[in-house]
Amino acid sequence: MLTCDPKVDAYYMGAALSLALRGTGRVSPNPMVGCVIVGPEGVVGWGFHEGPGEPHAEAVALDRAGEKARGATLYVNLEPCCHQGRTPPCAPRIIKTGIARVVAGMADPDPRVSCRGFGMLREAGVKVTEGLLLQRCREMNRGFLSRIERGRPWVTLKGAVTLDGNMAMASGESRWISNAFSRVRSHMLRDSNDAVVVGVGTVISDDPELTVRDTTGRDPVAVVLDPSLRTPQWARIVRRGTIIFFSRSARKEKLEQLEQRGCTLFRVPADMEGRPQLELVLQRLAEVGVNSVLVEGGPNILGSFMTLGLFDSVALFVSTRFSGRGQGIGGGLAIGRLADSIGIRTVRVRNLEGDLWLEGVKPCSQVW
Repeated sequence: MLTCDPKVDAYYMGAALSLALRGTGRVSPNPMVGCVIVGPEGVVGWGFHEGPGEPHAEAVALDRAGEKARGATLYVNLEPCCHQGRTPPCAPRIIKTGIARVVAGMADPDPRVSCRGFGMLREAGVKVTEGLLLQRCREMNRGFLSRIERGRPWVTLKGAVTLDGNMAMASGESRWISNAFSRVRSHMLRDSNDAVVVGVGTVISDDPELTVRDTTGRDPVAVVLDPSLRTPQWARIVRRGTIIFFSRSARKEKLEQLEQRGCTLFRVPADMEGRPQLELVLQRLAEVGVNSVLVEGGPNILGSFMTLGLFDSVALFVSTRFSGRGQGIGGGLAIGRLADSIGIRTVRVRNLEGDLWLEGVKPCSQVW
């Protein structure tokens, strides 16, 4: 006979969430999903989704459980799918293997699923409990939810600043405001996001790679905002997979040079200042399966996202020193009254051997 102890359910759902985290930065455009199967003797199967085209978490866990899955309880942070994609649907297999109860953290907002998976399970006599640890489940997949529900990726603004808010000295010098420990954390952020955005000014002045180097991980997609297509073909950022958005006419020769180097180019309408419209840039990134974006540009790029309110969270590395007159974060952002200032809900503040790492969320962007 099935028992439904809330504390036991929460424990195993927590385990499923921990497994799902192993897919951080590697599963887009899919969500991160973990699964645990529990029988009378304890855990009999577990799994997580490793990436597009790979088996879903439920399938991996069912393979491990084998015959022990019959009569067991399956814990998963997202509703089992019921449609054929790159891999077979999970709901029919759960039914076929004799799982007696499914505990899910949340419904899948993907229109191809959207509670139909739960319906299929219930019609087959499987007991379904949904909504367990809902807040944590939604927070984990905030990028996926943003893309599906809002049509754009989750956007994080990242910057290194001094105590008086400068990203660079008046001369433009900016290396290194943050310390080595902050730079490692910064590269970890790259690993956990699908794409990193910079402006062409940063490409020309700093020639960044935007790769993960100071830690182990996977390189995100490099995205350049380049109104007049000035990105040099010799720039280190020019490589296969890089996406460049431009808004003005460009020489055919320049287009061909960048495309031959492996870049993907998108021309989008310009804003009032002739730059690619950020709303359309984010929309296009969502269309190609990007769930999360890290904006690493200079003060002007960050200021553009702030001015339009097109960001959801911030990751600031604060050096504990003053720099005097310099280039402040949020260049071009003009706010006349304190009452109109942009508020952030602080999530975490950590000491990185002298630097402070501040993470915050814009309250109206919370998906949980």
